[in-house]
Amino acid sequence: MKSTVVRWRWAPWVIGLAMFALGPMGGARAGSAGIDPATVVPLDKLAPAHRASVVEVISENTLHTKGGAETFPCDPRIYLALLNEPTVTLALWQDLAQTPVRLKQVGPNRYEGSDGVGTSAVWEYVYRSPKLHVLLANLDYTTPRGAARLEARIVLIVHSGFYREVNGEHWIQHDIEAFVKVDSKGWKALARTIRPIIERVLDDQVHEAGWFVSLMGRLVASYPNWACQVTMSQASIAADTRQQFRDLVIKTRRPGAFTGRPVMADSASPNPNTRTR
Repeated sequence: MKSTVVRWRWAPWVIGLAMFALGPMGGARAGSAGIDPATVVPLDKLAPAHRASVVEVISENTLHTKGGAETFPCDPRIYLALLNEPTVTLALWQDLAQTPVRLKQVGPNRYEGSDGVGTSAVWEYVYRSPKLHVLLANLDYTTPRGAARLEARIVLIVHSGFYREVNGEHWIQHDIEAFVKVDSKGWKALARTIRPIIERVLDDQVHEAGWFVSLMGRLVASYPNWACQVTMSQASIAADTRQQFRDLVIKTRRPGAFTGRPVMADSASPNPNTRTR
């Protein structure tokens, strides 16, 4: 079969910052006081080494944003593989479009990444389950002309739901919530001029992340041969990770899938198989 054009209008830095969110964003908001971290994440299940920082970021956040829910068709096993193995997800994207994003795994749950335009981050999964992922990131952002530098910590929370229609088709619904605590000295003095920039950056990244994962899930389902070839060619990804992903793609291959590769374009309209609420 011939490859079809998939249109995309954002450059996903998602994967270096953490991942996911969606739908029409209401805009990053000033710190939300009075939030009890225990109502947001399962504190008793977090490692003691991360618990204090997660509590601090949520309860003393400088910025807080939450994306709307997105619903899209995808096998849960493929979705979770993309969510849990960001190096695989980024490798698939880099085969389709030029991007300055760089990412490497530096530990069992820990990653380092940069977007090539001023943002770098070190982040870690501090809790993972099929329905809930919690990530803690240390982020460094330099404004385009180097006028200011900000250091911040981010707690990123991904909620996932799994559904199956009567015809057997699998659907995913996910949303993201981000809490940001700016740690840079002098932040208050810069807030009037810098806050709008940071809010836009946060909104863009949260919005892109979730839509990006749903897009890649659909592409893997539609182009399994391509997904396998790209993944297996990445020597920078652990051999067992590559093999497990390949085996999963083959196992979940749908009848009628394309044998070629997708082609990306510069702009996009929403995918008709995506629902935002």
